[in-house]
Amino acid sequence: MSEVTIWLLILVIGLGTYLMRLSGIQLFGKRGMPPRLKRALRFVPSAVIAAIVVPAIVYGGPDPGLHAENLRLWAGLIAAIVAWTTRSVLATLGIGMGSLWLLQWWL
Repeated sequence: MSEVTIWLLILVIGLGTYLMRLSGIQLFGKRGMPPRLKRALRFVPSAVIAAIVVPAIVYGGPDPGLHAENLRLWAGLIAAIVAWTTRSVLATLGIGMGSLWLLQWWL
């Protein structure tokens, strides 16, 4: 790719990002967001985190896949239980990573 093409791509992507953000501000800036949309947007962070974490758990590491030998899967299950019961991000991260390290050391 030429240098001009790369700069043109950067400008187009930047303009597209700016226009998407501006459209939300212009659309909902002067009036409130509809309650139904507000309720739906509450689930976006959870969906994004799941989309990032689940592939890393299932396909990451030395033994990828959905099987009992995948230690990341067991550590992810432990972390999910901690998240469900405590609702604490720090506890989930700490116990999830700690359980992965412990499982890797033990097995």
